[in-house]
Amino acid sequence: MLKMKDYEFWFCTGSQDLYGDECLAHVAEHAQKIVEALNASGNLPYKILWKPTLITNELIRKTFNEANTDENCAGVITWMHTFSPAKSWILGLQEYRKPLLHFHTQFNQEIPYDTIDMDFMNENQSAHGGREYGHIFSRLGMERKVVVGFWADADVQKEIGAWMRTAVGVIESSHVRVMRVADNMRNVAVTEGDKVEAQIQFGWEVDAYPIAEITDAVNTVSRADIDVLLEEYYSKYEILLEGRDEKEFREHAAVQAGIEIGFERFLEANNYQAVVTHFGDLGGLKQLPGLAIQRLMEKGYGFGAEGDWKTAAMVRIMKIMTQGMKDAKGTSFMEDYTYNLVPGKEGILQAHMLEVCPSIADGRISIKEQSLSMGDREDPARLVFTAKAGPAVAVSLIDLGDRFRMIINDVDCKKVEKPMPNLPVAAAFWTPRPNLKTGAEAWILAGGAHHTAFSYDLTAEQMGDWAACMGIEAVFIDKDTTIRQFKNELLWNSMAYRK
Repeated sequence: MLKMKDYEFWFCTGSQDLYGDECLAHVAEHAQKIVEALNASGNLPYKILWKPTLITNELIRKTFNEANTDENCAGVITWMHTFSPAKSWILGLQEYRKPLLHFHTQFNQEIPYDTIDMDFMNENQSAHGGREYGHIFSRLGMERKVVVGFWADADVQKEIGAWMRTAVGVIESSHVRVMRVADNMRNVAVTEGDKVEAQIQFGWEVDAYPIAEITDAVNTVSRADIDVLLEEYYSKYEILLEGRDEKEFREHAAVQAGIEIGFERFLEANNYQAVVTHFGDLGGLKQLPGLAIQRLMEKGYGFGAEGDWKTAAMVRIMKIMTQGMKDAKGTSFMEDYTYNLVPGKEGILQAHMLEVCPSIADGRISIKEQSLSMGDREDPARLVFTAKAGPAVAVSLIDLGDRFRMIINDVDCKKVEKPMPNLPVAAAFWTPRPNLKTGAEAWILAGGAHHTAFSYDLTAEQMGDWAACMGIEAVFIDKDTTIRQFKNELLWNSMAYRK
């Protein structure tokens, strides 16, 4: 299982010394109480660390640069308790390089009508100070997340927690390394892209390896290690022989066990967190990696089929963003296959040849072996299941030549109307919002790919925040989408994001 750093976030409070030491003591006390309450709330996935009140240019700059170099710090949460002159923040903000949240709150929930006086007004100027602080971000053209509300409200705390996951996705993006086994599927456009620009924009390293080198890693796996993993398969999943010889079935499953172990060892040894394969270039592999890739995804690795390194990296990032989430429903690579166009039952059947992550499975997971017309290899073992029902988000990252665009679609996953006994792969069925007709048209107009990074556990807002932190265009297809407005948005974006 891929592990992630135990990140933390800094809480920095803005003020100034105009109102004296007693006021500053109250500011520090209030900030510490807020941090303690947030950490004790159970609504945040990461710990917050309180930092001393920032009142000078020098201290602001020093604190932000310390945050830059602290490997455990994934972002800074800032709160303007009183009025903090924004020019004091300019150099610190210009030198800051991590996600930032502007928490627009105040210590008191209600105006103290019976006792309020000018001392109280001077000390509790969040409404005043937050606007001064917000102005300088707009003047500098800097990205930040703004959360407004009372700090003790659970909904506000959960909004901060959701942003934390996005911030960690931003930080971890610069550590994503994708191993390309072979290359993109020949003549396919959407899986292509500028890998150098992706490293500049996102921090990704995308490296190619010859299939022979990977095959060697698979072939060095001992039979003893394969047998141990094979027993895990047989104990964990239902075995669907379907008339096949049991000994032959076991040997085909053993091939996937060897691929899983070999790939994972190679990925770990070379520090990769995502992988792509291509059925057209399997070299000495006996089977297209199927069950093996599915289990690697479940362990946290990103994956993209047919050499789709952009989707592989996004799957990895989205898995990072959901790590440790209570009652998570799953994140996976996915592909659009075929439509159901029956009125009132419209939707898209999602699957792939083999590689869908079992984290999204609803109930029983089985191992099935069946011939595959592509790849020219023996019948590969794969995990077969149906996906959970519920709302989810599907994301496509595309390269338009002069920029990257992220397309974010809210979808509703549903149970298929009837069984599909002859479908030998894992599958999901969803209806894009606002409906299939508008959702599919908007997706196509935006240039969205047939591959997606898909998650039940993230929101469109979180993915949009990630795109904003990365400085790329994002378009949303949701319940409010109309084609006329969407076309206009694409037109405006073509000018706004032109390089």
